Amino acid sequence: MTNPTAEVVICGAGIAGVAAAYYLGKKGLKDIVIVEQGDPLSLTSDKSTEAYRNWWPGPDGHMIALMNRSIELLEAIARESSNRIHLNRRGYLYATADAGKIPMLAQAALDAAQKGAGALRVHSHSHSSYRPSPAQGFDPWLEGTDLISDPTLIQQHFPYLNPGTRAVLHVRRAGWLSAQQLGMYLLEQARESGVRLVRGQVVGVDLKGGAVASVQVRRADGLTDSIHTSIFINAAGPMQKQVGQLLGVELPVFAERHLKMSFSETLGAIPREAPMLIWMDETELPWSPEERAVLAEEESTRWLLGKLPSGVHCRPDGPGASTTLLVLYNLHTEPVEPVFPLPPDPHYAEVALRGLSVMVPGLQRYFEKAPKPWIDGGYYLKTQENRPLIGPLPVKGGYIIGALSGFGVMAACAAGELLAAHVTGAALPGYAPAFLLSRYQSPAYQARLQNWGDTAQL
Repeated sequence: MTNPTAEVVICGAGIAGVAAAYYLGKKGLKDIVIVEQGDPLSLTSDKSTEAYRNWWPGPDGHMIALMNRSIELLEAIARESSNRIHLNRRGYLYATADAGKIPMLAQAALDAAQKGAGALRVHSHSHSSYRPSPAQGFDPWLEGTDLISDPTLIQQHFPYLNPGTRAVLHVRRAGWLSAQQLGMYLLEQARESGVRLVRGQVVGVDLKGGAVASVQVRRADGLTDSIHTSIFINAAGPMQKQVGQLLGVELPVFAERHLKMSFSETLGAIPREAPMLIWMDETELPWSPEERAVLAEEESTRWLLGKLPSGVHCRPDGPGASTTLLVLYNLHTEPVEPVFPLPPDPHYAEVALRGLSVMVPGLQRYFEKAPKPWIDGGYYLKTQENRPLIGPLPVKGGYIIGALSGFGVMAACAAGELLAAHVTGAALPGYAPAFLLSRYQSPAYQARLQNWGDTAQL
């Protein structure tokens, strides 16, 4: 290594680490090293739905404020890059066949509006002012939520949904983008500010007088380099807990395995201009009597006959003539130790397709001859209440940007900007204390965790 010193060393070149480097560079820091064992953005950042939303139910508005800021930054990047990141604002469409959920949806939307997510508009008759989202671009006037409870209006705008759908909630400041293009844009800009990418694995952090003094990096050839620095940032994604232990810090985080399926949806059951679609109801997978009999024979498959949780969701993917559909339906969210490559799930593709077909019956045409699926995924590294950790660690010079769960792509810009403010001593936004590790030292916060409510995870 030609330069064994750095102002800042960042562990991890996922979207969080790259965003931290980018915003530190914008604050004027030049000598920044990102240490990454593999390719940038290749561990989990490129395996998400690449979506964003400012719809964050919760006991306060801090997550909404963080996401609103991140969306502002994403839109600024889209404008200055001629929308290289392919940002749209098609929205998230939450759908239910249970009319009893309508008051709950309305109340959740009113609560979110009071916390900064935008106004609720209710459409209970077919002659309403509801307008669909454009397929491309990001109309800044699309904010808040639209609650549609008129079946005729639902079928008019979303004829592919289950005909029994009784309500949809369209979250408008939401959509998706290219996570890979966003990450590469941030990394390219950071490199122009002097950021260096070093291939290797962080295997140690040396302290002197209780403060960060150097970082030990094992190269691919097995040799170890020492980078002298006074600032170390843990942006190690699913390996964040282990990297925290190098500083003697036990982080209150755990990992969940989340898979994603994509396939070529050539029959056009879901229009290419559709928003993100989320089914809010518990689901019984549609099986034929013969299939049910076979599944009932084995203990390992009998669970496929019962009621499964809500939350199956999908979106179209790809430009132009693409027919790719992304589908996510994660039923097993118990904490696990991250293992790469991810262990296979033999039932995932079938469960995801059949679960989604309850919301979009046109997909049942694939049951007899399903197209070949592509399955990948990663790990959600999360806290108990599903909020990130952004800020200083209890070791001088140590910082963290992580526990970004399934919202790393959408939160990365605001999280990177916030971390850079912590590192440089700049003014902090009002939501900053909500994401500090030190929040867990408050007895009042610990008590609040017992009745936290909706963590807004998909």
